[in-house]
Amino acid sequence: MDQKEHESARDVAVRLHEAAYEELPELARRYQDDSRKQVQAAVRRAQRRWEHERAERERVAGMYALQRELGGPGIVIGVDEVGRGALAGPLTVGAVALPEDPMIWGLNDSKQLTPERREVLAAEIADVALAIGIAHVPPETIDAVGMGNALRFAMAEAIQNAGIEPDCVLIDGNPIHAHPKEKTLVKGDARIAAIAAASIVAKVTRDHLMVELSKEYPAYGWDQCKGYGSKEHIEAIKVHGLTPYHRVSFCGHFVEGNTLF
Repeated sequence: MDQKEHESARDVAVRLHEAAYEELPELARRYQDDSRKQVQAAVRRAQRRWEHERAERERVAGMYALQRELGGPGIVIGVDEVGRGALAGPLTVGAVALPEDPMIWGLNDSKQLTPERREVLAAEIADVALAIGIAHVPPETIDAVGMGNALRFAMAEAIQNAGIEPDCVLIDGNPIHAHPKEKTLVKGDARIAAIAAASIVAKVTRDHLMVELSKEYPAYGWDQCKGYGSKEHIEAIKVHGLTPYHRVSFCGHFVEGNTLF
């Protein structure tokens, strides 16, 4: 008697649900002729999951392929920033060099990912990356030199902090002139593996920092808004004024004067 006849429909459904991507085609073939409705429904779900994952892996493989095409065969560092439009907290830049293998499935522009997924991917990036560099520009420096200069300084520092000499630096957006070997690509954080990794690392790092700063100044809700201009954050500025972590040059519409604390 076939072993599958001894398996309950529920057990089969659980097995298909929990199976790894690589196992799904064989399992779906094994149970495709099982006449039980619960099994047939589970097979269809497994097939849809496999198709979705296949398309997702093709997307990510394309990000690595474009990285090779633009960056060449040497060491490629991807660079991206987070916090450019925030009212409080630093501008944070990540710089990441990834190996060709293993690929990190799920890489994407950090804004397209849930906070939970970003945390998982940041841990995977830390495990496999050839190098990671982080740089922060504090609010007072942003006020003093302007965002364009702050961004250039931070990208150059993050690349240096990666501690590895790149053959090419790929940066999201327009030319920055942060490194002599830089190339830029609009929407690169969704198109280049290393830039996506940099965007995730920068986002997770800065989010953690803003959660910690929120403990010092809880009225502003930075644990939720991460320093951006949410309605609650703006109302708190109007009531309490600015903290040392606010960008004064960004907050002129909301309050007059400098810090309250």
